[in-house]
Amino acid sequence: MLLHFSYALALVLVTLLIGIVGHIAFDSSINLHDAVFNSAFIANGIGPYIVPQNISGKFFFAFYGVFTSVVFMTTLGLIFAPIAHRLLHKFHLDDE
Repeated sequence: MLLHFSYALALVLVTLLIGIVGHIAFDSSINLHDAVFNSAFIANGIGPYIVPQNISGKFFFAFYGVFTSVVFMTTLGLIFAPIAHRLLHKFHLDDE
């Protein structure tokens, strides 16, 4: 179960790294700490703290928001899959 948790943590960190790099790439006037802050806000579902001024940055934020929603559901699956698997074995629900 710890292995699944570490996979989920790595997935979240890579997702934040994608957001940080994309934010810096599409909005050259942003600092690193603001990019980290903004990416974390979008990943949490709060929304951007600093809205980019160009169209490409706005499109990136739109797709990044959808991407983080998919990553959130995948992370839940990674964390709860071993628990559900153990429950299936405990109650013998896998036997026909």
